[in-house]
Formats: sequence, C-alpha cells, structure tokens
Amino acid sequence: MTVRVVLGIRRWRHNPLCRPTDRHEAWLALAALLLMLVASPLLGRMCASLTDDTLQEMVRAQRAHRHLTEAVVVGASRDRTAPFVQDSDSTVTEATTRTSVTAVWRAPDGTERSGTVFTTADTTTPGTPVRIWTDDDGAPVMRPMDASAAHTHAVLAGVGAALLSAGSVEAARRLVLWRMVRLRYLRIDRAWAETGPDWGRTGKGS
Repeated sequence: MTVRVVLGIRRWRHNPLCRPTDRHEAWLALAALLLMLVASPLLGRMCASLTDDTLQEMVRAQRAHRHLTEAVVVGASRDRTAPFVQDSDSTVTEATTRTSVTAVWRAPDGTERSGTVFTTADTTTPGTPVRIWTDDDGAPVMRPMDASAAHTHAVLAGVGAALLSAGSVEAARRLVLWRMVRLRYLRIDRAWAETGPDWGRTGKGS
C-alpha cells in the first residue's frame, strides 16, 4: 500500500492538472501512513516492554514480602471493612462468595495476630484452617500478582499505546489537512475578489 502511494505521488508530479496543494496533501497522507505503520507499533512495543519490566519487578517484590500462612477461624464477623485475603488456590470471579471471619494466625516473626478478614474458603466454621497471605509485619494482604497476569497487563498497555499513537497521528493529519483546505479557500476568495468585479466585462482586459 505504501509503495502504491509513493508511485501515485510520482505520477501526480508530472500531471499538469495536479495542483501543489494536491501534492502536499498526498505527502501528508504518506507521512501519516508511515508513522502509523512504523512509529506506532514501535511505541507500543516500547511501552509494553517498560510496563512489563515494572510489573515483573513488582511481582518479585510482592513475592519477596508476602507470605502464605495458615490462619484458624475463630468465628463469623460482620465487619465489612476488613481486608480481603484471597485463599492461595482460589480464583476470584463475579460469583465468588467472600465470607467475613475473625481468625488468628502467626506473623513471619512468630508472634500471634488476630483480626477480621474476607476469605473465599468453602467452610468457615470455628476451628477451620484457612490459608491467607500476610506482609512482613503479619498484616493480611492480597495474594501476589502472577507473572503471567503482569505480562498480560503489559501487552494490553502496549496495544493501547499503539492505538493511541495511531489515533493521534490521524487526528494531527486531519487537523493539518483542514488547515490546508482552509488556506486554499482563502486564496481562492482573494483571487476572486481581485478578478470577480471585472468578470465578463468588455474592454476591461477580460
């Protein structure tokens, strides 16, 4: 497609009916096309790579400072402001049932902790063990992000950046084209204002 556009521009250069503005518009379209085909994908790939590096570093940090431990359910809780602690093997979906319970567990330093958490475990009767994630201080936290999930987010970020870049190029092309057409009409209006009053009159050099 790009080669066809270039060949078309070369033919227009030798066409006596081709105005300079037509050639300018063709070069503008070619430049925009090259940017969308080359620069936008490169920008998207760079954004995806940088985002993936950042997220993978976050994954490593979370896995280094989040610890899987076993808590024991003490009883049900009505505290709806408790942190949600996803069970280590569960997957959160719209249909997942989250239960608020009071539990006790041990922090990484061995001290006993207690509090109210949300869990997705099927059984939450007192004495039931549930696995939760805690930080270095023993506070309940979400499970660490998976490396595959981080990579997926990075790919989506790259695709979004590429699409946004291509859209910006097209918007800039349309803006420049609108400006070129506007200037063309202004020149036509000025030329008509200079020759229009004498149009068709005899003896006026027309």
